[in-house]
Amino acid sequence: MLKVLYFASIREALGKDSEAVELPADPTVAGLIDALRARGGIYAEVLAANRRWRVAVNQDMVGLDGPLQDGNEVAIFPPVTGG
Repeated sequence: MLKVLYFASIREALGKDSEAVELPADPTVAGLIDALRARGGIYAEVLAANRRWRVAVNQDMVGLDGPLQDGNEVAIFPPVTGG
């Protein structure tokens, strides 16, 4: 299982801040995102390829090819800007 955390506008859209998700068949960030999008509805909308979001695994920023292992904590959040 993975612990998936949602932040900011993604958390607001999904109506939850975290959930347990089974490790996808393709154990990468892309595999997880695809599995979440396959749920349809708001997941497909919020995690659409044309939307901007970032991912961290165990508090390290990763790309879509980042590997996942059972027990990982995955955070999904919109890009952060500062000034």
